[in-house]
Amino acid sequence: MRTAARRGLIVVGLSLLLSGELRGELPGSNGQAGIPPEVVAGYVYAIVQADRHLYSTHVVERMQELGVTVATEQWKQQGTLPLPIQMLMMAGEQIEGQGTRLRIRLTSLSPINKANGPADEFERAGLEQVLKEPQKPYTGIVRDGDRPMFKAIYADRAVTKACVDCHNGHASSHKGSLRLYDVMGGIVISFPSR
Repeated sequence: MRTAARRGLIVVGLSLLLSGELRGELPGSNGQAGIPPEVVAGYVYAIVQADRHLYSTHVVERMQELGVTVATEQWKQQGTLPLPIQMLMMAGEQIEGQGTRLRIRLTSLSPINKANGPADEFERAGLEQVLKEPQKPYTGIVRDGDRPMFKAIYADRAVTKACVDCHNGHASSHKGSLRLYDVMGGIVISFPSR
């Protein structure tokens, strides 16, 4: 429960940052420059990666090793654990549903679930770039209607055995030779720019 409370505080803190920081001002700072959006996106990414890695290793892999349960796509119907991608997508929906205007999702050039393909040309270009340079995020300003949005795409790597086994064993997977630390796709983080 403490982890959920800590995660909630982090989301609230990031929301406060997004409300003033990205307009170039700190609340109560009389016009001082705020934190650059690339830095804020880096903070969000660090939280997402830590949560994703810990869930994959300390929950999914541990429960499977102990023979308690497994993670499956139909986790609700089967009484199993959600896959790590499902946890990240649900967390992204929960965060966006809190009115933060912060969006977090996974995407891939060859997704198992077609709904997780690139949403636009920016994401397609970003995924191609993070495949070439996985250590560097692809960032820029895009339009969401009449609103400018900062968008960052980070390489999503197969950081655990559970990732590799799931992707290599899935009937809809385009790859059967995924190895640990290979790039599977991208983690997309976006929020209002100004």
